[in-house]
Amino acid sequence: MENWVKQVRRDLHRIPEIGFDLDHTSKYVEDRLIEMGYTPISTAKSGWIVVIEGEESKAIAFRADMDALNVEEKTGAVFRSTHAGRMHACGHDGHMTMLLGLAKSLVGRKLKKSVVLIFQPAEEGPGGAKLIVEEGVFATHHITKIFGIHLYPGMEEGKFGLLDGAMMASNGEFDLEIQGKSAHGAQPHLGKDAILAASALIQGYNTIVSRDIDPLIPGVVTIGTITGGEARNIIPQTVKLSGTIRSFDEDSYRLTKDRMLQIDHGVSLMYDVAIVNDLRDYYPPVVNDTELYRLAKTVLKEEETRPLKPMMFAEDFAFYQRVCQGLFVMLGTRNEAAGYIHPLHSCYFNFDEDVLLKGIDYYLRIAQALDVFA
Repeated sequence: MENWVKQVRRDLHRIPEIGFDLDHTSKYVEDRLIEMGYTPISTAKSGWIVVIEGEESKAIAFRADMDALNVEEKTGAVFRSTHAGRMHACGHDGHMTMLLGLAKSLVGRKLKKSVVLIFQPAEEGPGGAKLIVEEGVFATHHITKIFGIHLYPGMEEGKFGLLDGAMMASNGEFDLEIQGKSAHGAQPHLGKDAILAASALIQGYNTIVSRDIDPLIPGVVTIGTITGGEARNIIPQTVKLSGTIRSFDEDSYRLTKDRMLQIDHGVSLMYDVAIVNDLRDYYPPVVNDTELYRLAKTVLKEEETRPLKPMMFAEDFAFYQRVCQGLFVMLGTRNEAAGYIHPLHSCYFNFDEDVLLKGIDYYLRIAQALDVFA
């Protein structure tokens, strides 16, 4: 299994693709599953599910995401990306390998409970999990529980990070345009200054977390881009901003959105400008099920686990947790001696494939504890 895991991970690492456009990745996963004797079922445009029937109709699911990032790889690895400007910088090549390893481990085993393996596209956006739920996969196959793993360089190699309850934040994105009136910089009274309005808007947004949200509830409003202006002596007509909002608490998330729109209205009146805000919800919070958290604590030895703090990352695994019990865990990849120290989404992110064997073993232990095997 060790050499097979290494080869599969490296094969997948060489062919990173984006979103739902996963032609090479999807074909590779399909071929490996067919080699094992499975009949994969297409889902979410470029994903696959494998249904392994047991004696009971109720099923346990395991999920891996498939997509990569628009990052130019700089690891120097012999198996580095062959697709320019694209890289598996978030470990999804490892996630797929672990799930394929689980599939390989289940070949020929008699099952009491059914198992569904979900290979999901577009975790990085726009959200393949939501589409899989909407397609009726969970209802059709009677999925009652789902498990997922994410590789994590913020924790020592081979350790599992566990957290009960809220683990990852809900997130939204916004693209905002301020329309003022252009004028000569020497005659600002003849214009409506979109840059001045933008500065007030940014200051206003940054009071939401500090003054509107309970200080015991984490939240983030981040403006990541601002563009506007053509020359130093011209009052610009248009300024554009974009950013993200995040919270573990859905009430606080809604309040943040409401306050943003109120601030938009106030700034619009104050500076006599027009503001259009395209504010979009993306993923709900990842909230781990207490029963499944306790289950993981029993199948893993104490020395194999580490406590985990909530993270402001967002993950569309949350959509699965809205329709069944779900547990999402982190698997550490940090190894300073080997140089595996770079964060997720870094162009230098890499890990030792041996850690994937621990992920496969964890999935098998979960299956055993849930009385999956006959």
